[in-house]
Amino acid sequence: MEGVAASLPRPSDLSPSLVGFLAEKFRTPEDLPRSPDLEAELTSRCSDLEASLADLSRRLAGSVAAYAVRSEETGALLGGVRAGLVDLRSSLRGSSKDGGDTEDGSGRREQMLADELPALAKEVARVETVRSYAETTLKLDRLIGDVEDAVSSSVTGKLKTPSATNSVDICMVAINSLKQIEDMLASVTKSRPQWSRLVSAVDHRVDRALSILRPQAIADHRNLLASLGWPPPLSGSNIVHPNTGASPELYNPLFLMTGNLKIKYCENFLSLCKLQELQRRRKSRQLSGHTLEIALSQPLWVVEELVNPIMVAAQHFLSKWHDKPEFIFALVYKLTMDFVASVDEILQPLVDKAMLVGRSCREEWISAMVTSLSTFLSKEIFPKYVDLLEGSHSSSNSSQARLSWLHLVDLMISFDKRIQTLITNSGLVLSLTDDANLQRVSSMSIFCDRPDWLQMWAEIELGETVEKLRVAMHDEKSWKTRFQGTVLMTGSEDYKSPAVSGAVLQGLSLLIDRSRPLPSVELRARFIRLAGAPIVREFLDCLLRRCQEAEGLTALADDDALLKVSQSINSARHFDSGLTEWCENVFFLEMESIGKDDTEGRRIFEEEITMFKEFRTEWIEKIATVVLRGFDSLCRDYLKNRRQWQEKTEGVSLSKTFVTALDYIQGKISKLEEGLNAMDFVPMWRAVASGVDQLVFSGVFLSSIKFNSSAVERLNGDLEVLFGVFSAWCLRPQGFLPRLAEGLKLLKMEEKQLKDGILRHDERWLRENGIKHLTIAEAEKIVKNTVVMG
Repeated sequence: MEGVAASLPRPSDLSPSLVGFLAEKFRTPEDLPRSPDLEAELTSRCSDLEASLADLSRRLAGSVAAYAVRSEETGALLGGVRAGLVDLRSSLRGSSKDGGDTEDGSGRREQMLADELPALAKEVARVETVRSYAETTLKLDRLIGDVEDAVSSSVTGKLKTPSATNSVDICMVAINSLKQIEDMLASVTKSRPQWSRLVSAVDHRVDRALSILRPQAIADHRNLLASLGWPPPLSGSNIVHPNTGASPELYNPLFLMTGNLKIKYCENFLSLCKLQELQRRRKSRQLSGHTLEIALSQPLWVVEELVNPIMVAAQHFLSKWHDKPEFIFALVYKLTMDFVASVDEILQPLVDKAMLVGRSCREEWISAMVTSLSTFLSKEIFPKYVDLLEGSHSSSNSSQARLSWLHLVDLMISFDKRIQTLITNSGLVLSLTDDANLQRVSSMSIFCDRPDWLQMWAEIELGETVEKLRVAMHDEKSWKTRFQGTVLMTGSEDYKSPAVSGAVLQGLSLLIDRSRPLPSVELRARFIRLAGAPIVREFLDCLLRRCQEAEGLTALADDDALLKVSQSINSARHFDSGLTEWCENVFFLEMESIGKDDTEGRRIFEEEITMFKEFRTEWIEKIATVVLRGFDSLCRDYLKNRRQWQEKTEGVSLSKTFVTALDYIQGKISKLEEGLNAMDFVPMWRAVASGVDQLVFSGVFLSSIKFNSSAVERLNGDLEVLFGVFSAWCLRPQGFLPRLAEGLKLLKMEEKQLKDGILRHDERWLRENGIKHLTIAEAEKIVKNTVVMG
């Protein structure tokens, strides 16, 4: 036993994997007798692996023979694997004969298995990968060869005997092969991403084949359409004019297809649809992980091939009507209407047969017609209107150019509404709230690619609107007439605003409505910022000028000036509330999430709303300051006359000067209550109350006046009148004149109570007795000024 123990390796020499394997199999000394069974099991596994490897070697040998590039590498791998297996089997058998029942032999076998099997498994995996790569490459090479042969024969056949039927058959062979290639590439992309070079090489060859196949297929389709008589002839007799009413429907070759010609067209249609679907699948795979909606939303080629020739035929008429754009929209709408039913009835079953999921021929036809119109407008019409606008120097020419722009935009908006009605009445499930769908069926989509044109349109709309609103803003009658109701907003608040604020809000609302047909949230937001925001600022500047004029003439001393400022404050409140309510609408909420920088991603009128609030706050404070200034001048003698507090009077005696000042305040605040809206009136009178509280408290309580009982009684009478004045606007006026109320409270306290608290500098005592707005120093001064009568 000692010799056997001496021949065993040291535990530190064993690998972690082998130690783990032995610990799992031999947990207790009782497990040692089972070592022969473990040896037999391992030997059986090795034999199975050898048999599997022999099978793989046979299969791989055939593939490698056809794929010479990999032959030497594969042979070396197989030789190495086979030699490893032979060595492993020999080692295992030799160890078994020498003493498989001993602990020494078992340990060696376990160590060899732990060292050799992972490497062997890795080699087998590499061999399987090479075999799979070779098979995949061979299949792809064969399929690409079929595609290239079909493309080549198609081109050669065209040169010899052009036959539509033969061309379609060859195209279908190529499409079927391409479909198999795409299936394999999609599988490889997901399961073997490391084979990216193979996928790239195949894509390169496929692209080269498609660059020949697609133009050939489209050319065949065009030739077939020409043989059908498409496009139908257009003449002046069958084109509708806005001033002549409706005309008969156009001749439709699609309804007249019969026999062999119809079969050829259907086969050609299907082949082109399948080719486009194949292109879509390839692009979807290549753009995996990126935004696909825009890249994959291509119109149907077969519908484009119907729309393009008929729009080319219509160009003869459209090009003559640049100064009569209503004829352009009428003709395009007629062409759309006349053929939409036949496209849906004849072509939709073919699209379904081609298994193009989510494709509607009716929708595709309408979209293609609108896109063609937008293209024509952007190339032929808008450039002329831009030149006309930029080249007009006289006011009359400039005005005519602006009117032409607005008329053209009106026609586009009207056309888009008719198209959307056509879509809705057709029963199509098309979300017109989605920007991507809306752009396909909107002629206004031309502004998506030309923001400079959008800016020109916004400037024209702004100029026209401001010109109309300035008339109202400069008319004094519109400021004196009160705006009736709040038709633009919900709620029943009375803003007491003049009619001009309602007129400006109405004009701004109409301008915002002009932006609603734009097929993009970004475009709508940009248009409103360009055209709407300047109108708001223009109105705010008008309010500010009126207030400054009133302040400059009379320093807001007379009632007319205060009324003028009140009107401006009411208008600002009305406008502020209107803009705030609009911004809570879904139409505006959509615009908050589109931007990331400082100027985007906020409420459209957020800055303007803030400016209106600051304007109201500033002028409310100025009004309060003016009222306090008048109060101060009237009660100045009252605050400076110290002798009056030393005079002894019988009964209740009021200070006439102070009562006069209070009468002034009451009159001013009552006038302002009539002129100001309720929401702005409240902070105004509270600001006045706070100023009076500070002014009288400083002038009476902190002016070293000695108060005897008679003076306290007189002061109490004066302040009761003051509290009575403000009780007209609140239930507890002492809460808005806290320093006066608490100062009077101190004067009325008993001497002993004062000494227990104030003279000990006890701030806690103040709070317990309800003195919360006076400091210890102020309270001590008031108490020291109290004259105690013995």
